[in-house]
Formats: sequence, structure tokens, C-alpha cells
Amino acid sequence: MNDNKISANLSATDRLAVMDAIATIREKLPFLVDLTTEDRRTMLKMGDKSRAFVSKALEVATQNPEFLPRSFNIEEMRRDLALYEALYPILLSLTQLQELVDDTYISIGSEAYAAALAVYNYAKASGDVTGLDAVIDEMGRRFTRRSKKKQPETSMN
Repeated sequence: MNDNKISANLSATDRLAVMDAIATIREKLPFLVDLTTEDRRTMLKMGDKSRAFVSKALEVATQNPEFLPRSFNIEEMRRDLALYEALYPILLSLTQLQELVDDTYISIGSEAYAAALAVYNYAKASGDVTGLDAVIDEMGRRFTRRSKKKQPETSMN
């Protein structure tokens, strides 16, 4: 277990503070939506190139509203673009944070699992595990593979 990269604790107080901070973020962003997979698949997506296009279109619409239908809401378009721009640095920051949390979670899980494997292997190798045979057998079931059901043979006539 020489490859232990993370040795830390997260106190209940700190965990609660983080959860409260996340709740505050959700509270400050009450307009967030939850899209379905189908929504995501079918929606227009605005990337870096599209941002310049949308900005130009807004400027054209602002300076030349006469060719737009009366139902077109330039102010709503302006609000949408402003909110998009305001959310962008938040999205980047949260994405970076999520990657760090994900990587840390995977790393500590790996370290804990490696330690558990070491305990299991040491216990199996040791002849002196009086009273632990049932526990070691139970732990060993983690590694038993289920046999695949034999596929019925099809005849080639």
C-alpha cells in the first residue's frame, strides 16, 4: 500500500458546509432546468462559433427591428444571451470542481479497494485465521464468476 496518494478526512461539519454551499448555488439559480435525453438530443446547441453568430444577430435585430415580426421579442433574446454569458464562467468552474471531485472519488475508492484486496490476500495466505474462515469465504465470493448460459446450437440446414 505504498501508492496511497490521498490521506484526508472530511468532517461532518465540512461536509454539511459543502452541502449548504451547493444548496445556496441551487437557490441562487432557481431557473435551472432538467432536460430529458430527448431534449438534449434535439435542441440547438450554442458553441463558441455560434456565440459570435448570436451576438451579431442580436445586434442586427436591435438596429433593424422593422423586418422582424411583432411577436419577436428582442429583449428576451438579449436576456437569454446575457444569462448564457453570465452562466459560462460558473459552468467552467463547476465543471473543473466536478472533475476534481470525480477524480478524487475514483482515487480514494481505488486505494480503499486495493487495501481490501491486500487484507483478503494476507488473510488467505496466513494459516492463522481462526474464526475467520466464513468471512474469508464470503469475501471470496466477490471474485466468483457466473458461468454464461450455453447458447443453443443452431443447425445449418
